[in-house]
Parts: sequence; structure tokens; C-alpha cells
Amino acid sequence: IGRSKPMAQEVLDAPLAVEETLVTSGKNESYWQLVWRRFRRSKPAVLGAILVIILLTLAIFAEFFAPYPLDKYNSQISLTPPTPIHFIDAEGRFHLRPFIYKMSEKIDPATGQPAYDPVTFLTIFEMDESNPIPIQFFVHGWEYKLFGLIPTDRHFFGVDDPEAAIYILGTDQYGSDLWSKACEAGRISLSLSLFVTFISVVIGSMVGVISGYYGGWIDNAIQRFVEFVSAFPQLALWLSLVAIIPRTWDSFQVFLVISFIFALLSWTTLAREVRSKVLSLRQTDFVLAAKEMGASDSRIMFIHLLPNTLSHIIVILTLTIPGIILAEAFLSFLGLGIQRPLISWGLLMQDAQNLRTLGETPWIMFPALFIIVAVLGFNLLGDGLRDAADPYSIV
Repeated sequence: IGRSKPMAQEVLDAPLAVEETLVTSGKNESYWQLVWRRFRRSKPAVLGAILVIILLTLAIFAEFFAPYPLDKYNSQISLTPPTPIHFIDAEGRFHLRPFIYKMSEKIDPATGQPAYDPVTFLTIFEMDESNPIPIQFFVHGWEYKLFGLIPTDRHFFGVDDPEAAIYILGTDQYGSDLWSKACEAGRISLSLSLFVTFISVVIGSMVGVISGYYGGWIDNAIQRFVEFVSAFPQLALWLSLVAIIPRTWDSFQVFLVISFIFALLSWTTLAREVRSKVLSLRQTDFVLAAKEMGASDSRIMFIHLLPNTLSHIIVILTLTIPGIILAEAFLSFLGLGIQRPLISWGLLMQDAQNLRTLGETPWIMFPALFIIVAVLGFNLLGDGLRDAADPYSIV
């Protein structure tokens, strides 16, 4: 019979499994290097980051990705369905470059006039399959100024035939390209959500660090105020405040006021997160050393303590943005949010307010896909950052 290992030796050997779990190849990695390495290992988080980058790219370079200008209206092509993109022609031959067929009005042989759908009264279009039109990339089109400074007419895709058009998401009731509008609308929806989140981060960070650092009656007073603000029903308050905005205000004024209205109730969660982190740090050695060196309270709070809460701030930031996007889309859908000539994803969906419209022209709901992708992307990114912010956990 083999000699059993002493129990004391087993106890000494047991922590090795945990040690092997915690200790990795990067023994000298900094905190942010550990966060980055753990973030990269999370496939959902990486997917969320990719989706967010794609949406931001479409919004920043909206004119480049838009084949047609926003002010191009043509009632003759209103509510045109999305243009089919083909790789195989009518004869069964495969084309490496995607192409479309020219869409033209169908002529009624009895009257010689354009044919209309008897239910929707929309013009009926037919494809000319005898002449495939290849989709060109980096083509010349309508002129615009990149970043408002650089004049150019280069666009990501389009067709060279002036009599043909490509509407990958169809057109709206005004005959405007929905894809071009959705790219431009992303600029407003994302900028508003980022602006609101920035205001929330500033307010929440300042309130949280002051509350956690001083403690005592100051902390109690601030936390009671935070609870008071959190008690308000967000949606009802937003609807009430937005509804009283004067209709005589221009679009930019409405944009700013809506941003501050959204920010009124969006900072409380971050304030509590920062407070809890500061409470755990205010008695640490580096804070006590700063006090002994004569550092002021403001320097300790905003130079020493606040940077140590940055991981929490980033996580709350990415999880706040989806809520703002949905709130703006909801209010704009009801006609209480962003006003024309500005355009947002919610504003594009105003035409889809009845079942008949959805049944006859379902493609006008395509802007909702941008909202879904944005919310999904930021949520996945926020969840990944939340897990990566604690790189020393085993799970």
C-alpha cells in the first residue's frame, strides 16, 4: 500500500490550482493591459465594439456613404421598394461584381399611362433584365464638403448610369433614399446620446467623488438628493418637459434642451458607483500620503481619486448610451423629440405609425435596424467592459 501524503502537505498544495488560474504569462502587465487582454478574449464584447465602430463610421462619414443628397425629393419614386442586388444575371451567369437592373415605370397597355397598384395607388416598377448595371465603388456623385471643410464628390458606392438608381433600403414618402437618410440620422442620434452621456458623466462623477470623499452629513445629504431624483418616473418626466418646449424654437435649440432634459435623470447611477469606489479608496496609503504632503481636497478628489474610478465610469457610460438612444427614438417617433430639418432614427420612423403602412411598405421600418444594432452594440460593449474592469476575478 502506497504511503499517503500528509494532510498538511495537501493543504499547502491546494492553493496551486488557484494560483495557476490567477497567474498568467503576462506577470508584469499593468491594470489597463490586463483589462485589454480580458476584453479581447470576450467575443461578444469585441462584436459590440465592431458594431459601434461601424455605426460611428457611417455617422461621421455620412455624406461619403450616402449615394444621394438628403434634399433630393422625387414624388414619382416615393415609397419605392429596396433595389434588389444581384450576382447572377437572367441567363444564369455569375458576376463577381454586384449589379442591379434598371427600374422603370410599368406602362398600362390599355391607357398608355404609368400603371398603379389598385390597393396602394403607388407606381408599379419593373426591371429591365436585359441590361445589368454594375455597382461601382468610390464613384463620383453629388458634391459635398467632408467635415464641412474639404470639397469632394467621392462616394463609397453608386452607379454610373444617370438614368438608374440604387436604393438599398428603398425610399420614403418624399422619394428620398432611406439609406442616405439613415446614415445622416445616425449623426444626430449618436451625437445626442454621446452629448447627454457626457453631461451625465460630468455631473455623476463630481457628485459621487464629493459624496464619497467627505462622507458624514455631506454624504447623507447628497445621497438623499440622489434618491429623490431617482424617484421621478423618467419617461413621464421626459414627456412632460419635452412637451412644453416652444414650437418657435429652432432645431438646434430643441437639440440642446432635449439633451439637458435627458441628462437630468441619467447621472444618478454613476454617482452611486463613483461614491462606492471612492469610499473604498479614501483611506488608502496614497490618499493619506497626499494629505500629509499638504494636497488640497480638490486635488485629492480629482487628481488622485477620480482617475481610479475611470473603469467604472467607462462601463456606466457605455451602458447609458443605449437608453438615451431608445428614449430619443421614442420621443421623436411621437413627434416630441428632434424636429426637422434635423433628422434622427426615431424621426425616420414617424411614417410607420399604422398597420396599413407597415403592411404595404414595410421597408420604411429599416431605420429601426440601426437602433437595434446601436443598442445591441453598446450593451455588448458595456457588458464586456464591466467584466474586463475586474481582471483579477477568476470567473
